[in-house]
Amino acid sequence: MKLKMSTKKDYRWPSDVAIVIIGILFKLLSNMVTIGPNWPVFVIAFILYIPLLYAVSSEHDLWSRKFAILRVLVLTFALMSSMVDLVYSLFFGMPSASELFQSAGLLWAANVLIFAIWYWEIDRGGPIRRNSKNPGKPEFGFPQMMSSLPEWEGWKPNFLDYLFVAFNTSVAFSPADTAVFSRRAKLLMMTQSVISLVALVVLAARAINIV
Repeated sequence: MKLKMSTKKDYRWPSDVAIVIIGILFKLLSNMVTIGPNWPVFVIAFILYIPLLYAVSSEHDLWSRKFAILRVLVLTFALMSSMVDLVYSLFFGMPSASELFQSAGLLWAANVLIFAIWYWEIDRGGPIRRNSKNPGKPEFGFPQMMSSLPEWEGWKPNFLDYLFVAFNTSVAFSPADTAVFSRRAKLLMMTQSVISLVALVVLAARAINIV
């Protein structure tokens, strides 16, 4: 499936920057809260970036979406496996309080970025289709989209708007002022909230008890 744009742009670069930051966060994780080395995950993410880049440059939106979704799935698996290993280390690894605080904070930040990418990728058919003349159905209802003010006519969300939704979901366990329409978006937000709850409440409380 090809989507012709009025101007050829790389709409995916914000998620690429976010993935680089996620890689840095995982690099800083303690060895006690990771199942093996983290580098294979990001090697896979980099390998997937090559066909993704080709699909984007060839304007094959269907394949670019498949590779983009597969890439964020790999990162989500790394996040969830690290969370499981972190909980396991609480009972059997005897990590220090500082390691718990650092690991919980890093995983919390990675959680925000990874799910911001998810929301960015699924809403209205992804970033390329969202900026075409034929966008898909909205997964999220931003206030600007539903405003009757002429200043907001034709407004489209960018990566920062999805990052804002992901941040609020991790902090307040809700999307704040943004409506959530689809079931898959709701499922993703529930998953993000559970991960954030573990990182912020369970792990932080345990770390305070160790101090």
